Amino acid sequence: MPSLTSVLHARFAHALEQAFGEEFKRRDPVIRSSQFADLQANVALPLAKELKSKPRDVAATIVEHLDLAGVCETPEISGPGFINLTFTPEWLAENLAAGAEAADSAAAGSEAGRTVVIDYSAPNVAKEMHVGHLRTTVVGDALARTHEFVGNTVIRQNHIGDWGTPFGMLIEHLLDVGIESSTAEEISDNPNAFYQAARVKFDSDEEFATRSRARVVALQSGDAPTLELWETLVGFSRTYFNRIYSTLDVSLTDADLAGESMYNDYLAEVCAELEEKGLARISDGALCVFPEGFTGREGEPLPLIIRKSDGGYGYATTDLAAVRYRAQTLGADRALYVVGAPQALHFEMVFAIARAAGWLPDHLRPEHVKIGNVLGSDGKILRTRSGAPLRLAELLDEAIERAKVTLQESSAEFSAAEEAEVAAIVGIGAVKYADLSVAHDTSYTFDLDRMLAPIGNTAPYLQYAGARIRSILRKAEGAAATGGDATPGESAAAWQDAPIHLGEAAERDLALAILGFDDVVAEVAAGSQPHKLCTYLFDLAQAFTTFYEQCPVLIADTAEKRASRLRLSQIVLATLEKGLGILGIRVPERM
Repeated sequence: MPSLTSVLHARFAHALEQAFGEEFKRRDPVIRSSQFADLQANVALPLAKELKSKPRDVAATIVEHLDLAGVCETPEISGPGFINLTFTPEWLAENLAAGAEAADSAAAGSEAGRTVVIDYSAPNVAKEMHVGHLRTTVVGDALARTHEFVGNTVIRQNHIGDWGTPFGMLIEHLLDVGIESSTAEEISDNPNAFYQAARVKFDSDEEFATRSRARVVALQSGDAPTLELWETLVGFSRTYFNRIYSTLDVSLTDADLAGESMYNDYLAEVCAELEEKGLARISDGALCVFPEGFTGREGEPLPLIIRKSDGGYGYATTDLAAVRYRAQTLGADRALYVVGAPQALHFEMVFAIARAAGWLPDHLRPEHVKIGNVLGSDGKILRTRSGAPLRLAELLDEAIERAKVTLQESSAEFSAAEEAEVAAIVGIGAVKYADLSVAHDTSYTFDLDRMLAPIGNTAPYLQYAGARIRSILRKAEGAAATGGDATPGESAAAWQDAPIHLGEAAERDLALAILGFDDVVAEVAAGSQPHKLCTYLFDLAQAFTTFYEQCPVLIADTAEKRASRLRLSQIVLATLEKGLGILGIRVPERM
């Protein structure tokens, strides 16, 4: 669909060049929303300082050279030099029609054509995914879908915790219970039980602890039988991860797994290279990097330990190997790390070291997409009554069951199969949307009642808007098929190519809302802010509600209005489905 601002940017570029010279054609016209017009260009204010002129005079000069014939009404200058822009209804209608022909992709923008590597989800092998993994998974997946939509190549990296000292005890416990045992298979359903049993034995049985330590040495040295056992553990967990991902309807697959073990062979190389470049040195027996600008509370240089005094490596070394790999091997133009906000300092240091080591080309900007906490009603991190992290599987099952109860209380009748499908779409959509609709670096309170509410900025409200439009279109098709309210001779799809007329204010407002879609998606891609797409979709649904209340669709007073409004409704549905699809949320056929 055409981008409103891209059209204006091109026109302003030409006007600025004609008015002030070629060096001005790439200046940002500073287009913003306005309460006095559809949009407002504020470029005259910063230019006035540079040109040593009055902002209103600069604005007047720009307007003299601004060719918006057929696009906008005559621009108006207001205040200190704002240029108010109001689109013509004819141009809006034309571009709505054009956009409906290209509904499956965004208008190409500055974000298109890049390779974007996204690190997200990152659960641990043989451990339960808990509510803390919800946001890293959901936000990361929405960003992956966004970048694919705008035309980027996305490389998903699920940096699972699949290496390290705990695997000694896990492998030994696996051997004790038997690889083919039901206890071993429980890892695919309830990993925590297996992990906790291994931990209890490690803490209470010295013989088991000794075997576990020896197994770690064998694992890290590449012992083939040990690696085979390790792969078995990872396989059980992979089954568990995939079940959670399927329930959440996220796009991660086995092909996206890039765990800590993947970088094991690079760790010594990373340390050696940092030493050779004079960036790492021994401190208290450990190999450390002291990146410039990072200090402790007393002002002393802050170290990042990359090799422990016992010769082992930590996750900092793995993260350095990963950022080097993503830059040099995967060829990333952007590298997003969708990881908890408390890791901010760690990633700042990792990125600073990678830059100092020369691993990051100038065009690559690794970014920490900081993820806030999920809170309970008490304002604290959401946990069980015993204080343990809440199991993600239980939380998702509860959301689906609550959605099913809501459906059963509604007037709609569903078969058992349809009820189960719609409950999953609504329940999971509600959880994901509640997460995505707040800024990713802030915390939010997990409240299923609010998430599943059919009113307000919730997924069910948006899903219901889509389902209602489908109902309207079905009624129109039925009327056309039976000769009901349809114009004689009208086919069921007659409105799909009908001219769009925007005679009413609500029709025009709805057209503007639809045409804002590409600009919002581009903004989400540029700034990693999926909550802005949620806000847009909520505003679009509200604009449709107003339109539907003020502009009769099925009982419009002329056939032309009816066809136009049906087509407008159809475009709203397509836009809602696209937007929610980018967020990883589906719209049921009916609710």
